[in-house]
Amino acid sequence: MAGVKHGDQRRGSPQAVEGGEVEVSCLVPRSCLAAVRRWYRDRKELKDTRLLIAGEGRDLRRRGTGQEVQTENVTVAEGGVAEITCRLHQYDGSIVVIQNPARQTLFFNGTRALKDDRFQLEEFSPRRVRIRLSDARLEDEGGYFCQLYTEDTHHQIATLTVLVAPENPVVEVREQAVEGGEVEVSCLVPRSRPAAVLRWYRDRKELKGVSSQQENGKVWRVMSTVRFRVDRKDDGGIVICEAQNQALPSGHSKQTQYELDVQYSPTARIHASQAVVREGDTLVLTCAVSGNPRPNQIRWNRGNDSLPERAEALGETLTLPGLVSADNGTYTCEASNKHGHARALYVLVVYDPGAVVEAQTSVPYAIVGGILALLVFLIICVLVGMVWCSVRQKGSYLTHEASGLDEQGEAREAFLNGSDGHKRKEEFFI
Repeated sequence: MAGVKHGDQRRGSPQAVEGGEVEVSCLVPRSCLAAVRRWYRDRKELKDTRLLIAGEGRDLRRRGTGQEVQTENVTVAEGGVAEITCRLHQYDGSIVVIQNPARQTLFFNGTRALKDDRFQLEEFSPRRVRIRLSDARLEDEGGYFCQLYTEDTHHQIATLTVLVAPENPVVEVREQAVEGGEVEVSCLVPRSRPAAVLRWYRDRKELKGVSSQQENGKVWRVMSTVRFRVDRKDDGGIVICEAQNQALPSGHSKQTQYELDVQYSPTARIHASQAVVREGDTLVLTCAVSGNPRPNQIRWNRGNDSLPERAEALGETLTLPGLVSADNGTYTCEASNKHGHARALYVLVVYDPGAVVEAQTSVPYAIVGGILALLVFLIICVLVGMVWCSVRQKGSYLTHEASGLDEQGEAREAFLNGSDGHKRKEEFFI
């Protein structure tokens, strides 16, 4: 409520007299914004020509001394929840207004002013005003004004920073990987803030990539590429691209695993359903083929001759029912793709029903012969060692016996020698 007083009473001016002038002042002691004053007399508006600040205004400044408002900057990830707090000191009930970066009033003394349900008033007390922003967006970023209105306006700005966490990276290969060549793999994070850091991993080892960044408004587009040589054993291997920035919780990252597709020439090998076949048996041959792309057609042949009429070739299998000796020969399976050709052989020998034969082994004869030769060598070495040890022990025994003769043995030997000499002497004189 404005207080109206005669100016002459305040200044000690003379009383208003008929035919003279009177000065009347209007004072608004408190308002959140500069008050607009209008004068009316006899229902007609008068022109306000003066603005007087009297003693009441000085008293208000004295009472307002010490009131302060403080804020803190806030950082939040996109889609997260942010709390903006205005701390009040020596608050005396003055008006508090909170505005967004566009200077739109969100709350006026605890009352919602802007219809945005993402902003909620969590606390309004003499110590603090706290609002809660949910589902934070990039456009929410900026300075939020906490304004305290007394005769002097106090305001502080709380800066809201919105970070953007990277999504799972997009990993692509520019060209088809082929055995013996190089492959280039790219990893893309379309938006992040700050710019995401990309790392590569393969077989639990970090690879060195080449990164590039492009700013797009408030976010960054980051790409990284890596090159390495590949072989057929790398087909199906895993390459990992990892993205990190401050918007993610500590120790967390976004990863994408990419399975390598390495093309290579085919290989072939024939497996028989049984090792020994006799007349009348049924033999099934299977051609085990590998390759990328996998050969979609397998051809069966028999040396320089055609397959038996009874033979049934169906993809990877060749069935030979009711075998006879005429079916003997070398059977082959062939497979190919755009990177090469593979061929496998199988020699078929059909035995008589009563023949006694040993089962064929899949182990190469050279390996078997080498193992047998090694065993024979070890046995010979053991025998030689045993003989040597035996001879050495026997020689030591004889030496011990010879050196261990006692005096009786020496006397006996001397007696025998003496007897022989006497006998020889007798024979000589006779």
